[in-house]
Amino acid sequence: MTTTATTDPTDPSATATATATATAQQLADRYVALWTEPDPRARRQAIEELWAEGGVHLLHPPVEVREAAARVGFAEPVLEARGHEELEFRVSRAYEEFVAPGEFTFRTRPDAVRLRDVVRFSWEMVPSRGGQPVGGGVEFVVLDADGRITADYQFPGL
Repeated sequence: MTTTATTDPTDPSATATATATATAQQLADRYVALWTEPDPRARRQAIEELWAEGGVHLLHPPVEVREAAARVGFAEPVLEARGHEELEFRVSRAYEEFVAPGEFTFRTRPDAVRLRDVVRFSWEMVPSRGGQPVGGGVEFVVLDADGRITADYQFPGL
């Protein structure tokens, strides 16, 4: 048996779901735009608007970092930036390495979804002149009551 879901615009639950998805995508778009922002002041302002004061960015490190850590006894290494100052440094370094030279940019995928205080979305790193993604990842962000990020779990990899 096959069923087809339809969306009734007068159904409050359908409207709430559509609004949450749109809001989740807007958050994802703002988040990814931050990583490509050339103006350091605008970047800092975006960080303060997106993240709570003590917000944390946790990065699942690349394979080579995990392998090197395992060789010296660290089974589950995590790279962490906590608070606006560390977040600003993290974002600025990524901008300087990937975006500023003009070789790459980042873009969101249209897949953001929110479940209570968690938003999941994915992003891609693409050549600035166009072409297929050369990198990407998935983010899970936890929001506070004001909609600011308290925890950001980043899992790079296509």
